Amino acid sequence: MKVHNVEMVISAVRPEQYPEDGLPEFALAGRSNVGKSSFINRMIGRKALARISSKPGKTQTLNFYKIEEQLFFVDVPGYGYAKVSKTERAAWGKMIEKYFTGRDLLKAVVLIVDLRHEPTSDDCMMYDFLKHYNIPCIVIATKCDKIPKGKWDKHKKVVRETLQMDKQDPLIVFSSEKGIGFEQAWAEIEGRM
Repeated sequence: MKVHNVEMVISAVRPEQYPEDGLPEFALAGRSNVGKSSFINRMIGRKALARISSKPGKTQTLNFYKIEEQLFFVDVPGYGYAKVSKTERAAWGKMIEKYFTGRDLLKAVVLIVDLRHEPTSDDCMMYDFLKHYNIPCIVIATKCDKIPKGKWDKHKKVVRETLQMDKQDPLIVFSSEKGIGFEQAWAEIEGRM
């Protein structure tokens, strides 16, 4: 998809705040510093629409980005960040769970993991949660430019096995810096609209 038109529509915390455009939505989930903002910015061809913070755990709301009047990217709070209080984490958890399980317009969750490392227990929990509720999932393994291309398959195998991924779920190797996986990621998203 060629993206010319993007707007940040709302930061929501409750269902009554969600947009009512009826457009398909794709939620972006992942650890606090896994590169969700960089992924969003690369996908929409912007330098800094999604804020990249040196302090992980900055996103505390559901941020709805309307793209080309055709779909929404919904950036959800990152998980697994220790400097956030348990109460705050529990509140985010409820907010995300309510959105994931109650939103008919949600077409898939884009689960972002770091290709360089084995998925964390939080990544596994998120993937299991999505499977439990039959929420379609696209796994994006970022930062592939940081490891030699010859090792990608080995790392992909670790991601698949650690998450215990279903065969039909796509696993896309991605680099926000180099744009690797960009076309493939858009093809997966557009195929679910």
